[in-house]
Amino acid sequence: MPELIPPTPRLHSSWLAAREEWGPDGHMDGAGLGSEDDVDSPAGFAAWVERLHGYADRRRPVEQGRVHATYWWITEGDTYLGAIDLRHYLNAFLVDAGGHIGYSVRPSARGRGVAGRALQSVLHEARVMGMDRVLLTCDPDNAASVRTIERSGGVLEDVRETLIGPKRRYWIDL
Repeated sequence: MPELIPPTPRLHSSWLAAREEWGPDGHMDGAGLGSEDDVDSPAGFAAWVERLHGYADRRRPVEQGRVHATYWWITEGDTYLGAIDLRHYLNAFLVDAGGHIGYSVRPSARGRGVAGRALQSVLHEARVMGMDRVLLTCDPDNAASVRTIERSGGVLEDVRETLIGPKRRYWIDL
């Protein structure tokens, strides 16, 4: 049964295998991966994982364009299945295009309800943090994400053109 865990260097090889499934141009929503992150070497990967943990600490400043967020990995045993994050608040970009929660599931683990279970767990975490509603977005042609968000109570606000292309924007009351 898949579970959410904090990011860990222990799953480096499984994470790399998942990245290969996405391919060189794949984007792993909710992973917190930046273009400057060195995730190929064990030391670089461990440093990136440590940075992810630091983003949850509201006492620490975050880089320009980022917000405080908590990251989890979706795993099954020692297998990395995907990632999900909860952004503690929104900046202008996230209001328009990104939302409070981002997630992705590696291609070989899709179609098993992994994203839906992870989203339900993170919605609970959002309630615990005191949020009363959250914004989620997805590409208009991502039928699986549309189903996942709508099954979790998402109400479509609009579909809009953003800096990163068209997005369906949903609110979920907690």
